[in-house]
Amino acid sequence: MAVSETRKIFKTLPLGEMTASAPSERAPLKTDSKPVSTSRRGTSAGTKIPEIPTPPAYRVHPLGRGSASLSASAKWRTEAMRSHRSPTLLWFTRGQGRITVSGVTRGFGPHNLIFLPTRTMYGFEPIGQVMGHAVHLPEDPALVLPQEPLHMRFREVIQQNEITGMIETLQREIDQSQPGRDRAMALQAGMISVWLERQMSIMPEYDLTPDASRRLAAAYTSLVENELYDGRTVTHFAAELGVTPGHLSRACNIACGRSASAILADRVHFEARRMLAETDLPIKTIAQKLGFHSAAYFSRAFHKHTGHSPRNFRQNG
Repeated sequence: MAVSETRKIFKTLPLGEMTASAPSERAPLKTDSKPVSTSRRGTSAGTKIPEIPTPPAYRVHPLGRGSASLSASAKWRTEAMRSHRSPTLLWFTRGQGRITVSGVTRGFGPHNLIFLPTRTMYGFEPIGQVMGHAVHLPEDPALVLPQEPLHMRFREVIQQNEITGMIETLQREIDQSQPGRDRAMALQAGMISVWLERQMSIMPEYDLTPDASRRLAAAYTSLVENELYDGRTVTHFAAELGVTPGHLSRACNIACGRSASAILADRVHFEARRMLAETDLPIKTIAQKLGFHSAAYFSRAFHKHTGHSPRNFRQNG
């Protein structure tokens, strides 16, 4: 198979191009200076991850979604910024749209594969109907999965059939309670990992964050994920990255068409909606876990972002 037959989709230009008014390339990503502000909503430093039941280590879900098939109230599950507590593989077999990974937005189409390491922030907007699979694998060093996000396009039918077949085999093992099931799932996950490694070895190198703005946006989303439950502000994150809040927002706008504050609010309120929909935690507890100093302040912020009160969202979402 010729190398030219397999290409990462990142040949497509990212949204937003560097201009003369773009943020300076010399901006450092880290500084020894201490952060200036610590809380946007009242500090809750050291808050643990919410007590949400741990999902099964191996999961395969369909990606049968589309902009026309999802109600407005359900689109937050795909389009809002979020992350997973374990490595995740998205395999799109049909459809197209835009996907934002680590603060950088690009297009995706049929036979695109996106690999997301644990707690990689992402969200995607389908255009029309999208089909495929979301595969969740365990956080197991023995799998030797990639440490950085991947976005690959496969034109060869043999490659498309290989990854589809491995995902379907893993799905069958998950669904059936056969002897040796756990070992079979682990072995199949290992095959997926090896397959990814081999595809990476034949693909041309490509810097997923080719300029300072996109590197800054990626570093910002990583910090947001690490301190999601600490009630941090954009000012705090900008100080940690050694830039001004305005510089950070300009970089995020170039990378994904959103300001730094919009990314942060989207991520926080996805987590809020997730906890409201998937747990029985009291609203006051959810507010505390997300760093809000009161349930009333959380309710006002939630309503402003979603158009619903937390209570109404829980009842109707």
